[in-house]
Amino acid sequence: MSRQLPPLQALRAFEVAARFENFSAAAEELHVTHGAVSRQVAALEAWLGMQVFHRIGKRVQLTDDGRRYLLTVQAAFDNIATATKLLRESGTVRVLHINALSTFAMRWLLPRLSGFQRLYPGVELKLSTSTSLQPLGEAGELFDVAIRRGPGHWPNCVSGEFLEESELPVCSPALLARAPIRVAGDLAAHTLLHSDTRPEAWPKWLATAGVAPALCKKKQSFDHFYLALQAAVDGLGVVLGPLPLITDELASGRLVMPLAEPVIRARSYWWIVARHQADVPLIRHFCDWLQEEALREAQRQTPR
Repeated sequence: MSRQLPPLQALRAFEVAARFENFSAAAEELHVTHGAVSRQVAALEAWLGMQVFHRIGKRVQLTDDGRRYLLTVQAAFDNIATATKLLRESGTVRVLHINALSTFAMRWLLPRLSGFQRLYPGVELKLSTSTSLQPLGEAGELFDVAIRRGPGHWPNCVSGEFLEESELPVCSPALLARAPIRVAGDLAAHTLLHSDTRPEAWPKWLATAGVAPALCKKKQSFDHFYLALQAAVDGLGVVLGPLPLITDELASGRLVMPLAEPVIRARSYWWIVARHQADVPLIRHFCDWLQEEALREAQRQTPR
């Protein structure tokens, strides 16, 4: 089926004129005369069979139809520009530097990165991990996209929340068989697994559950959270498992959730990009991909 497209030169003149709502400014950007812009816009209106501008003396103003049309036209031009740039760069290897928290990288990001690679086979991904909360986005930063728990203060950056996290006690089925956990107070008989990177997690959960932290005397601490999770899988104790980072362990039965509540909303995950790189297409695509993957995760977890 052939597409019914308006004259592309007239469409381009409309987009620029609509952006400024000024034919003279559009003429300057397009390097043509005011009259040329006016004629192109008139030709588009004739083709559409409707006005997209109100003429008010020497001024012009978008009609409601014209304003809605502008949004669609701009999105189409943006897509064409992005596709063209990616095509022109398809023969070159582009490198994308990602810096993430260790547990997040191991448990959530790495299992999904192959999906991004299939979409952008010409991109070389370089993944590093860090728990540092030092300011990001300053001159000389070593990342294109950083992933941290937030919200936080990241100078000279733009950021976006993409993945929510909640916490519940989890443990191995073997541990639960030896010492059942029917109510929150039963945790006093177990070893609680702590992480130096989440020092507030257990005190907050116990307080919400109405259990005095002093009753839970047995504990083990680890410098990285992924070690605490592995210790739980190995039956060393009970850890506060973050959903959705332990989806695979729960699905396979390596970990179980003995209690259904209280579910504690933890800090969510945010992508962070240096402000001067926020409009780089590949970086934008990666951040959009993170959002889409997180949405798919949430849809999988929603009861039907």
